[in-house]
Amino acid sequence: MQATQAVMTGLLGRDTLHARIDEIKQRRGAAPWVEKLVVNDQIVGTLICQPAGHKTDRHYHLTDEWWVVLEGEIEWEIEGHAAPVRAKAGDFVFAPARHYHHIRPAGAGPSIRLAITPPGEFHRLDRPEGDHPAPVR
Repeated sequence: MQATQAVMTGLLGRDTLHARIDEIKQRRGAAPWVEKLVVNDQIVGTLICQPAGHKTDRHYHLTDEWWVVLEGEIEWEIEGHAAPVRAKAGDFVFAPARHYHHIRPAGAGPSIRLAITPPGEFHRLDRPEGDHPAPVR
């Protein structure tokens, strides 16, 4: 018997070329929620909505990751960067490959960010001993 693997698809693709954030929010309801917008061989775009104070785990990726903050305020702790990065709607944030980062929605209401990653990348919680990233400049 052959195992089958679920194929992940995004909201946008050949048949759906346009989406509105207000319609996604209405369909998804209250935070927290996640919506995959684009999933293909080159890129994954994930819309992430979290209530204020809802933290993510401290993790890293083997590749760079970046975000666009669409609503609210979010604070990032990024390994090698002394001060937290505090971003609000309209800001971009970048976490270099192999650098731990910890994301905390801040402010009074929910936040929404668009995460851009390559396909197959996931949260890594433990780094092999002695494997340290280059300093952030």
